[in-house]
Amino acid sequence: MIIIVTGMPGSGKSKIVKEFERRGFPSVSMGDVVREETLRRGLELTRENVAKVSVRLRQELGQNAVAKLAVERVRALLEENEVVVIDGVRSLDEVGTFRGAFPAERILIIAVHTPPALRFERLRARGRHDDPRNWEDFEERDWKELRFGIGGVIAMADHMLVNDGSEDEYDKKVRELVDAILSEH
Repeated sequence: MIIIVTGMPGSGKSKIVKEFERRGFPSVSMGDVVREETLRRGLELTRENVAKVSVRLRQELGQNAVAKLAVERVRALLEENEVVVIDGVRSLDEVGTFRGAFPAERILIIAVHTPPALRFERLRARGRHDDPRNWEDFEERDWKELRFGIGGVIAMADHMLVNDGSEDEYDKKVRELVDAILSEH
């Protein structure tokens, strides 16, 4: 089974990925694919360079570029694992790439929704190189994600988690959802 985890930056996707990993299932990060491609192209890992490579990949290979680059990693992991988690799918074209490469009935989409102000706070606290420095950067990044088509992936989710409470409340929701998914499949 392939679990696609999607949501806007700072929504809480990584908690879901980490819960599956904690249970022994591997993951593939779409963001890592772009960061690795940025380095492969001889560029420093800055927010601007990663964003440029992300856009350039889609110009060169199509809207599903990052998924195309990730398919073989997922395929290799599925040889030895019952479940593989894909973190950060951003378009229905990417979902379509995975559905074309793997049986569609074995793909499940989990989306996380978190209010923008809360996501902004979390991203500022996280401090990754590509996190926004101010509200304008945050909005610009959100619009970029929406232009990629992430809203469509969120709309097509099989499961939706709302992450607007305490960390403990969200952790509980994540554990319960992972339990339910693993018991069904």
